Amino acid sequence: MLVKVFGSAVFGIDATTITVEVNIDKGIGYHLVGLPDKAVSESSYRISAALNNNNYKLPGKKIIINMAPADIRKEGAAYDLTLAIGILAASNQINSDKINEYLIMGELSLDGSLQPIKGALPIAIKAREEGFKYLILPKENAKEAAIVDNLEVLGAENILEVINHFDNHLKIAPTIVDTRAEFYKNIDFPEFDFSDVKGQESIKRCMEIAAAGGHNIILIGPPGSGKTMLAKRLPSILPPMTLHEALETTKIHSVVGKTKNEGLLYARPFRSPHHTISNVALVGGGQYPRPGEISLSHNGVLFLDELPEFKREVLEVMRQPLEDRDVTISRAKFTVTYPASFMLVASMNPSPSGFFNDPNSPMTSSPQEMQRYLSKISGPLLDRIDIHIEVTPVPFEKLSEERKGESSVEIRKRVTASREIQSERFKDFENVHYNAQMSVKQIREFCKLSPESLSLLKTAMEKLNLSARAYDRILKVSRTIADLANENDISPDHIAEAIQYRSLDREGWLG
Repeated sequence: MLVKVFGSAVFGIDATTITVEVNIDKGIGYHLVGLPDKAVSESSYRISAALNNNNYKLPGKKIIINMAPADIRKEGAAYDLTLAIGILAASNQINSDKINEYLIMGELSLDGSLQPIKGALPIAIKAREEGFKYLILPKENAKEAAIVDNLEVLGAENILEVINHFDNHLKIAPTIVDTRAEFYKNIDFPEFDFSDVKGQESIKRCMEIAAAGGHNIILIGPPGSGKTMLAKRLPSILPPMTLHEALETTKIHSVVGKTKNEGLLYARPFRSPHHTISNVALVGGGQYPRPGEISLSHNGVLFLDELPEFKREVLEVMRQPLEDRDVTISRAKFTVTYPASFMLVASMNPSPSGFFNDPNSPMTSSPQEMQRYLSKISGPLLDRIDIHIEVTPVPFEKLSEERKGESSVEIRKRVTASREIQSERFKDFENVHYNAQMSVKQIREFCKLSPESLSLLKTAMEKLNLSARAYDRILKVSRTIADLANENDISPDHIAEAIQYRSLDREGWLG
């Protein structure tokens, strides 16, 4: 008897429906075709043990299973349940009348219990697109998949529940999630708050500007000056994610299996990889491509602590994603694209010892050591960072103050108001939502300068020997400063403040 059951394969952040054809005929043998990898090929052992332990069995006949389309590689153990149900249906051990209305995925343990899978959200989205009525998958993935409406998501704990469901002995109750209600209920109050930071008012102002315009920022200062503390609090002043952004972010995290039992992700991601990270782990890729840290930071913050300690080639592969806001990974047979619209926050010591030009420091660095240390960061990469700011240690008087600083919630209100101005400005442009995303053409349109502002910028460009890209960065930042002040025109004051935030372009740093 020939039976068709349906599963799904995830490529990039999208899913493709896989048709599993099970044919049972006279003879002996188990033949699995359709480009399965080692984990899929080994499924027969898991299926056999799981069925035996639940009083069912593999039929002692010739079993041929084809996974179509046959030219797409099937990987992972998530097809165990699909194959097992197909075998039971083809051998008349379960009722298969309505099996074509179901998309089925799950990894089997030897006792028949179901282990969670990766990519439940993209699979659910594809199942709805393809017109399936039901999705059966492990219970741990049910909340995540139930985000998708117009699809009944059935979360099962073991294969026996699935068998009983098809035989009408005991139906699996669908998992229901009111996505909008859950989303708005969970818009969070931050764990890390700017009110914890003593002093550093100018740096907080800088972080507010970066958050308002989505600008990349680098913090330069000696050890203990508060760089990491400030960076960790940046997500707390970013506007709450929209429902669309939350779905997009959850989809990426789902592909790498980081959303078990969570459902929709509500907080903006904050990723802080160690400086020993490889190119592939940062950008994504591998033999079977997976998203890297920059895609996991999509709609959130990527924090690179001690930037010069990262390998130069690792930092260089970030140049294109910083510009294009996505990552394309090409292989001989396919190409996948991952979104990577993140805010880069980097920190660094000003010298190997950490104390550059500090007369009180017991350790100093020679000019050669300084040059070698700073040369790890290329000029083109620094050009892509809009704001460079020096962080100085907080004096004892500020540290011992009882008075708390301004809270993240208050700062977030101003940032959100500024973002709303930008959303209105860019409403006719696709994929442009805030100032940092402006193209050169949009900069010319929305960052018009008065003669006084132009003269000030010209002087700064000549004295600091800035590149054309740095010129654009200054205009973008000054546009954000004007938006925070709720002003239509960019004034000389806005330009002057934006020029201050190009510390590394000044003589004495990389010269």
